Amino acid sequence: MSGQHRLGPLPDDWTLPAVEAVNRAWFTSGAITLQQCAGCGTLQHPPEEICHVCGAMTFSPRAVAPTGIVHSYTVVHHSVHPSLDRAVPYAVVLVALDGAPGLRVVGNLLGVPVDEVAIGLPVVATWEELPPTDGEPLLLPQWQRQDQLPQQT
Repeated sequence: MSGQHRLGPLPDDWTLPAVEAVNRAWFTSGAITLQQCAGCGTLQHPPEEICHVCGAMTFSPRAVAPTGIVHSYTVVHHSVHPSLDRAVPYAVVLVALDGAPGLRVVGNLLGVPVDEVAIGLPVVATWEELPPTDGEPLLLPQWQRQDQLPQQT
């Protein structure tokens, strides 16, 4: 990971998410880290200040497998901002996580031609390291096809 190299379609000057107590584990751990409610044990994403099941306000981080399948997707053909013109077309995917049935995570799909994106495509998370905002790097989750991983020897 390197803050000098952008993996996804976002330009270098794009506004980044604010890292706050409620989402710190998601954006800084380098893992698919969900909130687990201390009251009822429910996993939830996106991070919130209150459990959407029992109303508790205490959570612990829980890392799950960084794998899943494309549940749905859209191909962006028209940029929403001039700085994204060079990136189109690109795919934004809704990933059903293997380690958290029922939860979905949105992100960019990297390195897959848009005509090869399909529902059910196995994907794995990768993280783009961005410059620190509050002393710690922001790790932006992205997705790539599982068979694109380097072979381990």
